Amino acid sequence: MFLKNAWYCAGWDKDLSLGQDGLLARKIADQSILLYRKPNGEAVAMEDRCRHRSAPLSLGRKEGDSIRCMYHGLLFGPDGQCTQIPGMSRIPPGANVPVFPVVERDNWIWVWMGEPALADPDLICYAIGPSDPDWILRTNHLRIGASFRQEIANLADLSHLSWVHDMTLGGSEDWSFTRPTHELTPRGIETRYSVRRSPPPAFVKHLFPPDALFDIEAHVRLTVPCNFILRFAVHEAGDAKTGPTNGALLLDTFTSQAVTPRDAESVDYYFSWGTSRETYMPGIVDLMYEANETAFLEDKRMLEGQRERQRDYAGAPQIDIVHDAGPVKMLWVLDKLLAEEAAGAQAIREVA
Repeated sequence: MFLKNAWYCAGWDKDLSLGQDGLLARKIADQSILLYRKPNGEAVAMEDRCRHRSAPLSLGRKEGDSIRCMYHGLLFGPDGQCTQIPGMSRIPPGANVPVFPVVERDNWIWVWMGEPALADPDLICYAIGPSDPDWILRTNHLRIGASFRQEIANLADLSHLSWVHDMTLGGSEDWSFTRPTHELTPRGIETRYSVRRSPPPAFVKHLFPPDALFDIEAHVRLTVPCNFILRFAVHEAGDAKTGPTNGALLLDTFTSQAVTPRDAESVDYYFSWGTSRETYMPGIVDLMYEANETAFLEDKRMLEGQRERQRDYAGAPQIDIVHDAGPVKMLWVLDKLLAEEAAGAQAIREVA
């Protein structure tokens, strides 16, 4: 169900404190993970389960670089090796805890859930974090009771802005009549939208005259497992009939969104949004943050409702429409990688 050989977002770097109580429990792709920082600030990720009686290590305590299980006192180093069992001089076989490669990049914490030898940092998706000096971004986190495949389908099709977000990020039917271009990449798709002479999104309509029109250019990079990176630029309405708009740039925005599956029925959603310093104006990022919070709750309500009906009508036929092109391509890439991973695992088992 879940791609193992992939980097999964475990949250923002600010979520992981260096404090004594800085033990962060996450569930990623059906596995319970503990994250903590060593005294030098380096992040560690290990299975959140003591090998004695499965007590959560996230209920333990830090001791130097190590974690002490507070059920019976077993001590585990950052490499997962058990180094002490109070009352015993010998460490029995199988006492070690699995650890996972960790990389911090763009203010996100990334955990590799597959074979450690294959953990290539170059496979981490492109993004812009809030520490980038050229951007002013705000971050947030939301939990949604939906599958990450639903999230892929939702993010790979922005026509839903016209309907799900008609009172926030939408505001017109133009997104439903825009035909994006999709390009396959080795681990996802790139999609470009050009919306011409459109009213402003609903959340900023009060800032403009009723007849104001704009050109919008949107470039989406969507990669496995479900990372959505969007540059969204607003221009004055131009007169170019084809190709990019020739209207002057008014607002250059960027959002980095990582959807991490917890299990088959829920995801953690880590996201940011803001503007370039070049196009920043006082109050705009706060306004965008407020709109984004509301819009993502709109997504949450729709996706959780969709999931409920999928359970109610399990196996019921569904039709396809023109706006499914992006979701179909992205899910094809995911399923291709899943099949390749399964074939590789089977070949290893046969050799063994």
